[in-house]
Amino acid sequence: MTKFQMALQKRPQACPPIWFMRQAGRYHKHYQKIRAKYEFMEMCKTPELAAEVAMGPIDEFDFDVAILFSDLLFPLEAMGMKLKYNPAPEFDKPLREKDLEKTRSVSAAVEELQFQREAVRLTRERLPKEKSLLGFVGGAWTLFSYACAEKDKPPFYGNNAITAKTRIRFYEKFAEIMNAILAENIFLQLEGGADVVMIFDPAAGQLSPSMFNHYVAPAIGRLAKQFAGQVAYYSKETQRAHLVPALSDLQDLAGLGVDHHWNLAEMLKIPHSGFTQGNFDQALLFSEPKDLVRRIHEFCVPLQNLSPEERAGWVCGLGHGVLPQTPEANVHLFIETIRQIFK
Repeated sequence: MTKFQMALQKRPQACPPIWFMRQAGRYHKHYQKIRAKYEFMEMCKTPELAAEVAMGPIDEFDFDVAILFSDLLFPLEAMGMKLKYNPAPEFDKPLREKDLEKTRSVSAAVEELQFQREAVRLTRERLPKEKSLLGFVGGAWTLFSYACAEKDKPPFYGNNAITAKTRIRFYEKFAEIMNAILAENIFLQLEGGADVVMIFDPAAGQLSPSMFNHYVAPAIGRLAKQFAGQVAYYSKETQRAHLVPALSDLQDLAGLGVDHHWNLAEMLKIPHSGFTQGNFDQALLFSEPKDLVRRIHEFCVPLQNLSPEERAGWVCGLGHGVLPQTPEANVHLFIETIRQIFK
């Protein structure tokens, strides 16, 4: 049984498994070397390249978990939206309600996502037996926020956030289609060999707790029930008022991820199924090495005060993804320090 599988079953272990969101990304020379030869979409949609990118951080940093190398916006492209990366993602035009009638059928959309199954399969083939593998999809609210956004503007902020939040009836129609696509997308990644598929929903934390609990949590709960113990959820900027009332809907989740605004030791005490992933502040990885070690020790003190049984289920990671230009040496240092503290 891998360290991640131990956390998934909430079995006590001295040292938690470690993985980072965006661990295969721009900060890493291995990624940069491949990116110099290929376009981003080509890397994602060529399973052999996607597996090579996903394995880079495993080979260099010895993370306990590999993650499918892909992008959360591909289900929108599969619906029929025209997507390009320049280098940030761009759609040719925002999605409007009338456009839903022109979108591809769920079955046709899923055919467009088959490359992810093969990428997962090839990554699994290369992965050592003691390592686990995650797939991922975007949450429907985050995908809606991107789909409605005007060009060259952040999808979760300003007028684009207002646009998404004030078109809630449009969202309900969109989500009915998108959640059906996501269910099939989750299935194909699990079929490819993923241990768990994470639903990354960074925009959902910007909803009020009442909107989150009314429009987001029940749909996530239905996906979790459909794939009990195989789907996990993460959103930035959520608070207790978002997640705790929703736990009855989310009881079939494999785990929950929280950002660095949460007290992780307190989060581990909240009864919920599966693992708890988080949550060192990713910005601190830019610290000078001595300062970084100090910050890691400070982060770990509340967790060291818990017994292995009390912190069972902890998956050590960041509050969000690895930032571009993060020093590779500090990624090594983080992993080495965590394993030394909890040896």
